[in-house]
Amino acid sequence: MQKQAIFQSKLLPYALVAPQLAIVLIFFYWPALQAVIQSFLLQDAFGLSSTFVWIDNYIELFKDPAYFEAIVRTFFFSFAIAVSSLSFALLLAVMADKPLRGSMLYRTLLIWPYAVAPPVVGVLWIFMLHPSLGVLSRYLRGVGVDWNPLLDGNQAAALIILAAAWKQISYNFLFFLAGLQAIPRSVFEAAAIDGARPMRRFWTVTFPLLSPTIFFLLVVNIVYAFFDTFGIIDTMTRGGPGTSTVTLVYKVYSDGLLGGNLGSSAAQSVILMVMVIVLTGIQFRFVERKVTY
Repeated sequence: MQKQAIFQSKLLPYALVAPQLAIVLIFFYWPALQAVIQSFLLQDAFGLSSTFVWIDNYIELFKDPAYFEAIVRTFFFSFAIAVSSLSFALLLAVMADKPLRGSMLYRTLLIWPYAVAPPVVGVLWIFMLHPSLGVLSRYLRGVGVDWNPLLDGNQAAALIILAAAWKQISYNFLFFLAGLQAIPRSVFEAAAIDGARPMRRFWTVTFPLLSPTIFFLLVVNIVYAFFDTFGIIDTMTRGGPGTSTVTLVYKVYSDGLLGGNLGSSAAQSVILMVMVIVLTGIQFRFVERKVTY
């Protein structure tokens, strides 16, 4: 017989859910509503008065070439971070899933980076790749690479992608490892009996059975690249040199808090939220059809 939870009071289930609902309403829906309202307003320089300007903030935003550059840069960063972090995490998960001595220690060490906060990740990578103080920078100069992300925008972008992907590898590794351990060993044994080599077994057996996990992590990594990389960018480059590492989420911060243009900043945050919702919806609508469950 299946056990079923029985509540003595009809109000008890609602009371148990109420704290979580309160947190969601206060820290998500209320700020989102305030951002939507603020996007239709124009405040003075001192923030003492505001004027309703309808969609003027959005019109001015789409006339700004720098905003479209930030959109392209954000999608490029998201693609690079998602692909690199998922690839390395899958490789590490496949290696850690093998029956090796001390495998539990390896798995624990691979999980540790996920506990590091994004600003701390930025500081760590700055220490390693600072053009004058970094340990790895000396090695790059030793092999003839003119490494200076403080002046070279492409190198700064590569540094952001490297640090953000490293931060997310541990999260992806956990899910990939759990997905690998959930695959029945009899499937691999049957493929081996049929004469499939390890690489062929991976692409014809392991990878298709991991497709639900890969699809889920793809969505999570794109959302991570859109929002959670703010701390890394602010710590490492502050959007520079120039605007070479300014993404959409960092532009919201720089235009609103640093530039004082709260209306434009609110409009950018609304557009960013809509973009993520649409992108996630497209993934669930079309990409999920090719996912094997």
